[in-house]
Amino acid sequence: MNSSSYLPPQLPAQLPCIAAARRFDASRHVPFLIGAEQVGWIRQRDLPLLHRWPDVLRDDGGAISLLEHFDTVELRSAALGSVIGALAAQGHIPGWRDETYAIRNRFDAPPLAFIERAASRFFGTMTYAAHLNGIVRQAATQPLIWIARRSLGKQTDPGMLDNLVGGGIGWGYGVFETLIKECWEESGIPPELARTAKPGGTLHVLQELPEGTQAEQIFVFDLDVPADFAPANQDGEVGEHRLARIDEVRGWIAAGEMTVDASLAMLDALLRAELLSAQDCPGLEALYRLPD
Repeated sequence: MNSSSYLPPQLPAQLPCIAAARRFDASRHVPFLIGAEQVGWIRQRDLPLLHRWPDVLRDDGGAISLLEHFDTVELRSAALGSVIGALAAQGHIPGWRDETYAIRNRFDAPPLAFIERAASRFFGTMTYAAHLNGIVRQAATQPLIWIARRSLGKQTDPGMLDNLVGGGIGWGYGVFETLIKECWEESGIPPELARTAKPGGTLHVLQELPEGTQAEQIFVFDLDVPADFAPANQDGEVGEHRLARIDEVRGWIAAGEMTVDASLAMLDALLRAELLSAQDCPGLEALYRLPD
């Protein structure tokens, strides 16, 4: 199949989502260390805020380190929690979620500490998410794609277009367990259907955002959705669902109307389905590897 005939006109040389996924200037940040291990990035401009806690954090002149005597998960979590609570109260950490994230550089690594989800971008720690492309197969033509529009009340990317399902993986949840949970909450997909989702690629984002740094690993899944199934949001986080053609989806990605995460997950699916080629999305191949 010749995919180029389905591409929107004047496709940019590099898609905005791919450029954004590596829009990070290390010179404007310093590493955040626990022991000898770098676990995050902190903006240079935020360093004065952290100097108020010399009993918790040390500025080494090129890195911020958690003091060594916090040598257990419990002690590290409590020490960071006191800092995070104060920063949030002062408005430096917006969007409190009451969700626990683990600080760990690999999803299967033991946690070094636990923090509030909203603080992960302030400290630039690695986070993990599961995204699902909802696909309606058609016998004679290209498949259709279910797209969600994020609620205007969402903490991040309100009102933007999104995958049918996508969510962060909190502490205590596995990847597939999170996917099944989010399938129901975001689109009313029952567990028996959600369990038929197939894994796709794993992508890595490192980008500067107004609230800090997003360092995230995205696990992509595809789900064949029956033609007679209509998504129904359950948790108020989705404003609407729409069933779209491939060319429409590509146009939204090219125009930057979809979130970065959702765009990357959709490109992964289209690339695997040979509905576009690597030449259509230059730079995407680098996102399958951890950033340097």
